[in-house]
Amino acid sequence: MASPAAFAAGGPAIAGIPLEFFIFAATLLGVALFHHYTLQVALSGLATVTVYKLVFTGFKFGAGFAGLGLHLAHEWVTLANLLCLLMGFALLARHFEKSHVPVVLPKYLPDDWKGGFVMLVMVFVLSSFLDNIAAALIGGAMAHQLFKGKVHIGYLAAIVAASNAGGSGSVVGDTTTTMMWIDGISPADVLHAYVAAGVALLIIGYFGAKQQHAYSPILKNAHAHTKIDWARVGIVATILLLAMGTNIIVNLHYADISDSFPFIGVAVWVAILITIPVRRHDWELMPETFKGSVFLLSLVVIASMMPVEALPPASWMSALGLGFVSSVFDNIPLTALAIRQGGFDWGVLAYCVGFGGSMLWFGSSAGVALSNMYPEARSAGKWLRHGWHVVLAYVVGFAVMMAVVGWHPHAPHKEVAPASTAAAEH
Repeated sequence: MASPAAFAAGGPAIAGIPLEFFIFAATLLGVALFHHYTLQVALSGLATVTVYKLVFTGFKFGAGFAGLGLHLAHEWVTLANLLCLLMGFALLARHFEKSHVPVVLPKYLPDDWKGGFVMLVMVFVLSSFLDNIAAALIGGAMAHQLFKGKVHIGYLAAIVAASNAGGSGSVVGDTTTTMMWIDGISPADVLHAYVAAGVALLIIGYFGAKQQHAYSPILKNAHAHTKIDWARVGIVATILLLAMGTNIIVNLHYADISDSFPFIGVAVWVAILITIPVRRHDWELMPETFKGSVFLLSLVVIASMMPVEALPPASWMSALGLGFVSSVFDNIPLTALAIRQGGFDWGVLAYCVGFGGSMLWFGSSAGVALSNMYPEARSAGKWLRHGWHVVLAYVVGFAVMMAVVGWHPHAPHKEVAPASTAAAEH
């Protein structure tokens, strides 16, 4: 049987770059230019890449429709989790909005730019123990209320970056770090990612909050007679606690099957269903949310089909470069390749592939999810222009981590040393 790389490496290339990368780039350009036809553009791009790989190159797991089927079977858990979270958290966000907590919250936040900064810190903390997609969506829902629906794209980029930073040092906070944990890497080996992530948070927090305050200041006064709907708060808490508990239990006790079923996404919908008698869910949101979700999942599937089959030798420079690569292509296959290759400092890699995806809106699942709530964020040009501080934060955070912690690569954790080598070491 031919290896996966043998299938993905074939086909035409321009300047050594496989043609499917250019198709993906054209799709993203179409999304940026034709805001009113994003779903059609994304589906057209997905169809084009699929047909191209069916005819010319095959897929990672084989050629033809059999290869396509195996590829989708490999990706379905990620896609199902993302779909369930996107759909479910649209309902959660509406309950959070109707609970009136965001209206009362300004009483407890500074009423200048520091209020926006504190909110980003809250997103960071949430993401450390909850999925970063959920943290970004909660942050987006809070921002919608706190800033009267006028949220600056630079601040949206900061929300995504804060959620990705918060998850980078926790094995339950990001899919990439969870993958490392499942594969046998110790949670302590990724913890020092927070050295860089903390520095990055300060940078994006300061500049993002300043941008937002100039664009639309935080609501200074809550309505005098506003009362919190505690039943809706209970629904939000139930969804979050069930998602968080499922995430922790599955990864602690059932790590061997964690990637075989969309446990977190299903947990969210179990919580939604059991809370139906408490308050009516806004089901009318679902058709539009589903359309937006299909658009985003189309881009995720295209990214998963890109032939990223080999990485450069493990070093701090290659880890830094992978952060920039993850801003364009899915960081999950990149992380899988890095784990298989070994020799990385896992904390450095966790920061790079986690936070690095924040540099563009489609570079991380959190960015993809938040753009479903704020369609105006679906412009790579605007994201880079207004979210420039994310790139700065990535580089500065990385530099500080190198200076403070350094590069401490781990030997491939599943590699068994030859007997002669083991004897020599003793």
